[in-house]
Amino acid sequence: MSTNAPISISVVIPVYNEEGNLPTLFARLYPVMDGLGRTYEIIFTNDGSADKSSELLAAQHAARPDVTRVIEFNANYGQHMAVMAAFERVRGAVIVSLDADLQNPPEEIPNLLAQTDAGFDCVGGVRQNRQDSAFRRHISQLVNYVRGKSTSIRMTDQGCMLRAYSRGVVDGIVRSGAVNTFIPALGYSLARKPTEIPVAHEERHAGTSNYSLYQLIRLNFDLITYFSTAPLQIFTIFAMACSGCSFLLVMILGTRRLILGPEEGGIFTLFGILFFLISVCMVGIGLIGEYMGRTYQVVRNRARYHVSHILETRE
Repeated sequence: MSTNAPISISVVIPVYNEEGNLPTLFARLYPVMDGLGRTYEIIFTNDGSADKSSELLAAQHAARPDVTRVIEFNANYGQHMAVMAAFERVRGAVIVSLDADLQNPPEEIPNLLAQTDAGFDCVGGVRQNRQDSAFRRHISQLVNYVRGKSTSIRMTDQGCMLRAYSRGVVDGIVRSGAVNTFIPALGYSLARKPTEIPVAHEERHAGTSNYSLYQLIRLNFDLITYFSTAPLQIFTIFAMACSGCSFLLVMILGTRRLILGPEEGGIFTLFGILFFLISVCMVGIGLIGEYMGRTYQVVRNRARYHVSHILETRE
């Protein structure tokens, strides 16, 4: 396929240690795309995989060089940077993001495209009958609730990467230049006419999830602090309430001292109050540090990722 030929659809897939899933992904994804009757490209970003993912991707490019492109990172930079690298190089009018673990079936892509054809510029998938553990489902529900209350992002299932974007939305995501960001939420915030549809969800075909509990918490903390200053405002209100209560308690203790005289155990009450206020200050310093750290990352203008090489066919 010529790089100058108009392309209708770009499918973006981040890959990290997915050698057990890639052969099945290839066998299911390419027939779906071939059956659409549209021009397309599939861009895999190998995010520093330590297994045989790189060799499998190279072999697939050799087998289907007309529609397959492979971006190779020199190290692991994370799923969202892998998606961002592909977004910066897509040529399609509609861009579909998809995970490589087959929990989001490629067969759902036509349903997403039907919505973009209807005029929606950001189509999000809502996973039905999720095959994740109960703990992970409950954490996801909690994070969705907190995000809904603290930001203006109204997404039902922010963790689903099976999504379709118009080229304009993807260009806006790329222009944002964000270092730490949550791509589905950013795309939703830039969309003029977003929508969501139910999509199937399957068990992971092979391997284990690449997201640890810490990474999931970190990712969702990034989401909240990137799109809202609500945590700072909530902390300020809480600190003011604590100050008022502390002042009231000091007045009460002072009055008791004048009326009843010295009381045994009073020093422990003061220590308890002091330790509580110190802990509040420490939380506030950490919260402010998070926002300052994000500002520093943007100001220093450091490269977000490094590409080792790209496999693609050019004319």
